[in-house]
Amino acid sequence: MAAATSRAWQRMLSGRRLDILHPSPIDVELSDIAHGLARVARWNGQTSGDFAFSVAQHSVVVMAIFCALNPDAPNTAILHALLHDAPEYVMGDIISPFKAAMGGNYREVEQRLLGAIHLRFGLSASAPEALIKQIKKADREAAYLEAVTLAGFGAVEARKWFGEPSLVSFDREAIAQLLKPWPAPEANARFIAEFEKLAQR
Repeated sequence: MAAATSRAWQRMLSGRRLDILHPSPIDVELSDIAHGLARVARWNGQTSGDFAFSVAQHSVVVMAIFCALNPDAPNTAILHALLHDAPEYVMGDIISPFKAAMGGNYREVEQRLLGAIHLRFGLSASAPEALIKQIKKADREAAYLEAVTLAGFGAVEARKWFGEPSLVSFDREAIAQLLKPWPAPEANARFIAEFEKLAQR
């Protein structure tokens, strides 16, 4: 008896069928991204609070930090920041040390998905290198804040892994509010709201 053909696609709640290995921008929907990211936990769920700290909420935090660090950034750059982890709506959130150990194929799939997502929303498939570095800086700042606020890291340990934070750049009270874990429906709605604000500008 022949083995069943393996599949590399996922049925989305929007009705789209996304080919994970060869994604088409046509099959990417904002509602699927927001829904998925709102239900994927950062830090493998090892965070304090009544709710998991979702990738959707992390994406909003990174966007806020990116804007604080780059106040003159155009909307397209801010949208790149908001969508920086969007492939995780399909692939899940794998912690950085494990991702590095997995190496090549995982990153290739991730980049193809991100390229399709960018194209779906009118962005260049690949962000310019300078923008990637700016987003990565905001992402590391967010990781530091999440680590010490939610994930049980001490400040010294967090600095070792995520670098020296430039917290003076931020409105600390606003960031503290952004780090209080949201329930999945709120994370979903706020991710979409941020996207739509950028799309309407």
